[in-house]
Amino acid sequence: MPQHVTEKDVRDIATYTRIGLTDDEVSQMTVDLNEIIESLAPITEYDLNGVEPTFHPIGALSNIMREDEELGSFSQETALENAPKQQDGCFLIPSILGEGGDR
Repeated sequence: MPQHVTEKDVRDIATYTRIGLTDDEVSQMTVDLNEIIESLAPITEYDLNGVEPTFHPIGALSNIMREDEELGSFSQETALENAPKQQDGCFLIPSILGEGGDR
C-alpha cells in the first residue's frame, strides 16, 4: 500500500490542531489515515471529462426564501401581558450573576 501520509505529517497535524498523541497513537493514526486515503482510490477511476463542476447538490437551486414582508408588531402591553414579573414596562428577570433579586 502506498504511503500517502507519513508519521511526520501526523505529528505536524497533531501539533497544529493541539492534539496530544503518543508514539503508538501516531503510528496507528498513520496507518489509519493511509487506509482511509487508499479506500478513496476508486473515485479517481471515474471518467469525468466534460462533466461540469457543481457547487450545490441540487444543481440550479436559487434563493428559495420568501420576500421580506413588513407585518404589524406586538404592542408593549401585549408583549408583557404574560410576563411573570414586569417593572416600568420591561420584563423583570432573576439575576444570574449572584447579586440576588430581580433585574
